[in-house]
Amino acid sequence: MMKSNLKAVVLLSGGVDSATTLAIAQNMGFDIYALSFRYGQRHVVELEAAMRIARSSSVVKHLIIDIDLRLIGGSALTADIAVPKSRSTKQMGKDIPVTYVPARNTIFLSYALAWAEVVGANDIFIGVNALDYSGYPDCRPEYIAAYEKMANLATKAGVEGGQKLKIHIPLIQMSKSQIIQKGIELGVDYSLTHSCYDPSASGEACGECDSCLLRLKGFRDAGVKDPVRYKG
Repeated sequence: MMKSNLKAVVLLSGGVDSATTLAIAQNMGFDIYALSFRYGQRHVVELEAAMRIARSSSVVKHLIIDIDLRLIGGSALTADIAVPKSRSTKQMGKDIPVTYVPARNTIFLSYALAWAEVVGANDIFIGVNALDYSGYPDCRPEYIAAYEKMANLATKAGVEGGQKLKIHIPLIQMSKSQIIQKGIELGVDYSLTHSCYDPSASGEACGECDSCLLRLKGFRDAGVKDPVRYKG
C-alpha cells in the first residue's frame, strides 16, 4: 500500500461503527493509526475483533492501551451490574442506559489527542452516532464540537499553530442500516467485528442486549445477513 502524507488516529472498538469509520478514513486517503482500549470491559473479546480489523485493513500501527475503569465502576460494562436484555427501541431511547461508561469517550479521545500530537496527525476519527444509539451523552455532535475546541487549546501543536486538530464523526447522522450499507460499499468484512455487551465464554453474541438488538435491526433493515455467531 502506498503511504500518503495524511495521518489519522482512529478509535477502534471492534464493532460495526468503528470498523466502518476506519474504512471511511482509509478511503479518504489517510494512513491509519488505530487505537483501542482494554479498560476492564466485560466484553473484552471485542479487542480480538479490533485486532482482526486492524490486520485486515493494513493500518500503520494498532495500539491497545490498558486503563482499568473497573476501579471507578458505575456501568454494566465495568461493574457487577446486569446488562439490560430484550428491550424495545422505545425503551432504549428513554433514558441513558446502565451500559453507559462514565466519561468513556472523553477518556478515549484524550489518549487519541495525545497520540495524534506525537505522530503528527491532524485528524481523529470516532464512530459516534446520534440516531441508532442508546442515548449516550458523549455521542452527541455538540459534545464532539466542544471537545475539538478544547483540544486545539490543550496541545503544544495547537497553541503553536503547527497543528489544527479535526475530530471527524462521519456516522453521526446515519442509521445503523446506512452505516452497514456504507461499510459494504467500502468492502468492510463484518464477520470480523464484535458488538455484544454480554458474550458467552466462547465469544458468541447474546442476541438480546441493546447493542446486539441494534446491530441485528441494522442488518435486517439493510437487507443483509449478520455474519457473526449468536448463542442458540
